[in-house]
Amino acid sequence: MLDTPKRPAQAPSVEATPPYDGRVGTDARHSGWSAALEEGLGRGMMLLPAGANVVMQLARRPVGRGVALSPESKGSLMRHPLRRTRTTLTYIAVALWGSDDQRSRLRQAVDAQHRHVRSSPGDEVAYDAVDPALQLWVAACMFVGARQGYETLYGGLGRAEGEALLARCARFATTLQVPLEEWPQDLAAFEEYWRGSLARVAFDDVTRQYLRGVVELRFWPAAVARPLAPWHRVVVGGYLEPVFRDGLGLTWSEADQRRFERIKALARWWNRRAPRLLSRFPWNLLRHDIARRWSRGRELL
Repeated sequence: MLDTPKRPAQAPSVEATPPYDGRVGTDARHSGWSAALEEGLGRGMMLLPAGANVVMQLARRPVGRGVALSPESKGSLMRHPLRRTRTTLTYIAVALWGSDDQRSRLRQAVDAQHRHVRSSPGDEVAYDAVDPALQLWVAACMFVGARQGYETLYGGLGRAEGEALLARCARFATTLQVPLEEWPQDLAAFEEYWRGSLARVAFDDVTRQYLRGVVELRFWPAAVARPLAPWHRVVVGGYLEPVFRDGLGLTWSEADQRRFERIKALARWWNRRAPRLLSRFPWNLLRHDIARRWSRGRELL
């Protein structure tokens, strides 16, 4: 169960939270897993690469079209940004820390929503949100985002830690419809998959316009978006590889890189100095919300 203690808890031990291998009902330990990794995943600043990760996920045209043209208005970022953000973060929290039962129910809820997200006969781009190959790409992007977030806050991952993080992030895939066997079994296999997949990155006018709106924070009121958009553009661009920036039409300069490094330094400072309650926001609030919904029999999404 996802429980939120009434007072800040100490860093969870490895014994208390072994990494999950993706199969419902089984736990598997990884030699590289550590309390530091477990603690790091629960820091709010791990979300700094989130905007870039949205770009990565939607950089495959079928995924981008499926999101930009989705008939599910309740889950639309542009129409309901707070609801969409809560839904996305709930998925991440349950996938990483939820019980087998919670993850199973979450997968059913996601599947029910995804069944409605598919192209019509004759559409320019064919897409289907329940396509395991596309879901694998989305989950792979989420692993990249988790790795970027951790390295921003704590520096480079050692080989064993990287392998352990990859194993834990298999949950992102298996909580969708991706069989565990399809998830890369080690970092070498992941890099081979990732580099091969970059050749399939492509934007069109529909996805490019949608994602430029994400980068420029058009889903927020203008009074909020206008002062934050320049900062957000630098953060997004900094975490993107050139193939994504170029496809989206984002320019990048040495001055942008310096700004990006300053933002990361500020994130590391905040992560070290912030009170425990704040440094773990929004995950602590989400765990409380998920536990409350679960105890009352309400849907997690």
